[in-house]
This record gives sequence, structure tokens and C-alpha cells, in this order.
Amino acid sequence: MTASLVIKATAGADAPERCSQAFTVAAVGLASGADVSLWLTGESAWFALPGRAAEFALPESTPLTELLDAILSGGRVTLCTQCAARRAIGPDDVLPGIRIAGAAVFVSEVLADGARALVY
Repeated sequence: MTASLVIKATAGADAPERCSQAFTVAAVGLASGADVSLWLTGESAWFALPGRAAEFALPESTPLTELLDAILSGGRVTLCTQCAARRAIGPDDVLPGIRIAGAAVFVSEVLADGARALVY
């Protein structure tokens, strides 16, 4: 059985180290063979929009665009429904491959057999 890793990113440019850690752990999880689901919530919701990850910079860390591309290519990225609505982000606004879903989907992923959940 493949390990499942569900990561909830709650921080964005407001807490860059915590934000970078969430994306880094998701990308490393994928590279390690885990089934990875990254949830963008709170201020990280902005990274669902084209060009926003390119604006993020943190010394000594992998560029967020590279991490996001890796996660999108091998895992799942979900934007929180309520977080999107509060920021007036709709399905046509987000990067290809990013879905918008709510708490029920998050809970089902977290409660799946063998799943591990991390919140940053």
C-alpha cells in the first residue's frame, strides 16, 4: 500500500518559512513515493493563481514555482472552497490541475486508511 500524505498549508507570504516547509515536504513526499495531497488554505490560497508562486521568495529554499510544479505533476493540489470564496477566486481563476473543494473532501482524505496529515 502506498503511503498517503495530506498536507494543509495555511501560511503564505505572511509566514514564508512555514509556507515553504509545507510545499517542500509535499514535494519530498512525492519524490519518496507517497501519494501526496496539498491543500491551500488561508493565505496560501493565493498560490492557486497564475504567477503568485513566482512572487514568493525565501533565501536558501527551492523556488515555490518549482515545488508547486512538482506537486501538480505527481500529486493533487486543492484550494479550500471557503478560502477561495473569501478571496473571490473561482474555478476559472486557478492554475490548471488545481481543484476547489471543501472540508468534507479534506476529512475524507485525512481519515483514509494509511493517511498521515500535516498542517503548516
